[in-house]
Amino acid sequence: MLPRIQFAHLPTPIEALPRLSEALEGPQIFVKRDDQTGLAFGGNKTRKLEFLLADAKANDSRTLITGGAVQSNHCRQTVAAANRVGFDCMLVLTGEKPARPTGNNFLDQFLGAEIIWAGSGDREQYLDATFKQAEKDGKQPYLIPYGGSNEIGAAAFAFAMKEMLNQDPDFDWVIIASSSGGTQAGMAVGQRMFGYQGQVLGISVDNPAVELKERVAGLAGVTIRTLGEQDEFYPDEILVNDEFLGEGYGIMGAPEVEALTLFARYEGLLLDPVYTGRAAAGLIELIRSGFFTADQNVLFWHTGGTTALFADQYMDALSAQ
Repeated sequence: MLPRIQFAHLPTPIEALPRLSEALEGPQIFVKRDDQTGLAFGGNKTRKLEFLLADAKANDSRTLITGGAVQSNHCRQTVAAANRVGFDCMLVLTGEKPARPTGNNFLDQFLGAEIIWAGSGDREQYLDATFKQAEKDGKQPYLIPYGGSNEIGAAAFAFAMKEMLNQDPDFDWVIIASSSGGTQAGMAVGQRMFGYQGQVLGISVDNPAVELKERVAGLAGVTIRTLGEQDEFYPDEILVNDEFLGEGYGIMGAPEVEALTLFARYEGLLLDPVYTGRAAAGLIELIRSGFFTADQNVLFWHTGGTTALFADQYMDALSAQ
């Protein structure tokens, strides 16, 4: 069993969305509220960080290093987890330092992260250089990959699937936003280990389906072996839809704006503009196209990130509605 430090608010609730279901005239929609995991406004990365920080502690580390976009939900949760457990935290962020931090970036600074700005350079090179310098400085660093998406982080979502099955095993579909692949890989492992009979569909946020399937399958194989089972996953076993990439990563278009608006005004439920907003836009279009049948139950996994709503560019787009 992997070591774990428990600080997430689990199990997260599952709620029905009856008004939205009626408005879309499709299947019955439910939501898994991983936006309520606690830890600085919560999100799905908190599950992964329980295992990653336990591994860091077991390796006698004292400084967490990770990276992401300016509005990274993963970075915000990582620095919060560092504070909770007693680590220092360094973040390597893409882009230039904004004149006025907003959304997740404001919280990164407020929570006390040391931020390194990669500008237009290669973030992975900056991460590597930051890690090596931290080693040289005696900071005992621990590198957490983008999105917490390695076999240790992904394992958290194998157990999240077990949690869901204990709550309600009767969902025909689980719909998630998929990008770095760790969440979906863990779900694939949990589906196999704990016997979920439905389908898990990842709505790609930024990658072609062929590329994302390969990534998820590879990581799922490493993860299930880390959990003690000798098994493999193949790309054609992983379900990914890449038809909703829109204008690119982090760019909120009309479909995302509509999705955020419908969830907010029918159910009082806030999504984030990058991940769940895009996944919800995909869900809505799939319902409208008849992909699901009216008698099915569909679980939308809310991975959190609503703090990004308060970034200037997203507030401007939503205020125009």
